Amino acid sequence: MNYTLHQLQVFLRVVEAKSITKAAVDLFLTQPAVSIQLKNFQDQFDIPLTNVIGKQIYITDFGLEIAEIAERIINEVNAINFKSFTYKGVLVGRLKLAIVSTGKYIMPYFLTDFIKTHSGVELSMDVTNKSKVIKSLENNEVDFALVSIYPIQGEFEEEILLDNKLFLVGNTEVKMKAKSYSQSILTELSLIYREQGSGTRFVMEDFIEKKKLTIRKKFELTSNEAVKQAVIAGLGYSIMPLIGIHNELLTNAVQVIPVAGLPLKSKWRLIWLKNKKLSPVSEAFLRDIRVNKQKIIDKNFAWLNDFDRY
Repeated sequence: MNYTLHQLQVFLRVVEAKSITKAAVDLFLTQPAVSIQLKNFQDQFDIPLTNVIGKQIYITDFGLEIAEIAERIINEVNAINFKSFTYKGVLVGRLKLAIVSTGKYIMPYFLTDFIKTHSGVELSMDVTNKSKVIKSLENNEVDFALVSIYPIQGEFEEEILLDNKLFLVGNTEVKMKAKSYSQSILTELSLIYREQGSGTRFVMEDFIEKKKLTIRKKFELTSNEAVKQAVIAGLGYSIMPLIGIHNELLTNAVQVIPVAGLPLKSKWRLIWLKNKKLSPVSEAFLRDIRVNKQKIIDKNFAWLNDFDRY
C-alpha cells in the first residue's frame, strides 16, 4: 500500500461530510480532484470503502473503521506539527465551529483579533440551525458550537458570551406609537416564525404557549435573514433577536414594538463536549475569549444597552 497523508485527509473529510461536493468545498478543492483522490485511495483496498446509491454516498462499515484510523493518524501528524511550531512560539491548526444562523452577527467579532494574531490558525465555521449545530458537536465534528439555548440533552461545558434579547419587530409603514402594548397584540398580527429546530422559534413559541395566546395567522421561514426581509416587506411581524437587526434599525427599515413581557431573554453561549480534550488551538481560542470578552462586548455591542428602556 502506498496511500498518502493527503488521501487520508480527503477520505476523512468525505466521511465527515457524507458528500464529495461538500468535502471539496471544505478542502478548497474541485469535486473532480476529490473524486480522483478518493478513487486512488480506494484502489489500495480490496474491500469497498463507500457505496454510491443514486446521488448519495454511503460509507461502509470497513470504510468507517478506516476513517477512525485515518483520524488518529492525522491527529498524530498534527501533534508533531503543533510541537514543532510550539517550540518556535507559533500557534498552528484548524479551529472548527458550528454556529446557529443568528450567530453570524456575533461570532466574527470574537474571532477577528484571534485569527489576526495567530496567522497559522485556519478557520472552519458552519452556519446552520440549532439542531444541526448540536448534532455536529455531539458527533465531535467541531470544537465549539455557538447557541442561544442550552441543549436539553447531552453533557457540555459553556462560556457565556452575551445576552440575547428578542423583541417584537415590524416594518415602519405603520408607526406604533404607544409606549407599551399588551400581549394581546400578538393575537392581532400575522406572525412570522423561524423553522422547527431554531432556538429563536423555541423561545418565541414557549412565550406564546405560556401566555395562552392564540395566533391568528403565521408564516414559517428558514433563516433569520429571510424573516427579516419578510418583515421589512410588510409580510408580517416577528419576535426577533435584537442582535440581527442593528443595520435595519439604523436605516429605519424596522421598528421595535414595546410589548409587556418583552424582551424575551436568553444567553449567547459557546459550548463544547464535557471532558473533551481540546486541541492547542481550541484552548488558545477559549483563553482568548475569556481574557478579551468584555473588551469585545464594549467595542461592538454597547448599542444593545440603548434598548434597555423597553
